[in-house]
This record gives sequence, C-alpha cells and structure tokens, in this order.
Amino acid sequence: MEQYYKPEHLPKFASIGEGNPELAAKFFAYYGAVFAEGALSAREKALIALAVSHTVQCPYCIDAYSKECLQQGSDLEQMTEAVHVATAIRGGASLIHGLQMLDHVKDLAM
Repeated sequence: MEQYYKPEHLPKFASIGEGNPELAAKFFAYYGAVFAEGALSAREKALIALAVSHTVQCPYCIDAYSKECLQQGSDLEQMTEAVHVATAIRGGASLIHGLQMLDHVKDLAM
C-alpha cells in the first residue's frame, strides 16, 4: 500500500542538502550542537525530542527518537510519560484558548 510518509526517507535525511549544501551544512551543524551533551544529557534530550515529535506529529521524528531514546537507555515507561507530558501541555494550550471563545460569547450575548 502506498503511504504519504515513507520510512525509507528517514535514513536519507542528509540528502536534503542537494538543493543547498551550504544551508544544509549549517542546519546539521546546529542540529549536532543542540543534541551534544551539555546541561542536559543525551538521554534527556532524546526524551524531549520524542515528546516534541508527537506534538508536531512528525512520523519520521517519532521513529528516529523512539530508537534514540532506547539507545540512550530510556525505557518504555519513561518514553510514554514523556509523550503524556507533551500531550498535557498541548491539551492545556488548546483549552486556554477556550477563554478567547468565552470572552467572545460573552461579548455577543450582551
């Protein structure tokens, strides 16, 4: 079955630079620097990336960071909890915008 997202694209990510090698090199240098050990461990960064991947709904990132989390020593429970944290923040962000609706309804009802 044909699908929009193709798993075989993920290992070819670096080829995105064919259209502009200079910009690709800058992006990949930045990306590498972001994920280098720092104030946060590689494991913590992988969990954050997994949570964000779900929030932005990127199947490529979900695949990549599920694997990376496991390689960095996270277990399924930790990974699931990270996804739930992202879900709670995304849900809360949707709900807080409901105040906009409430204000609008109140204005219209007056």
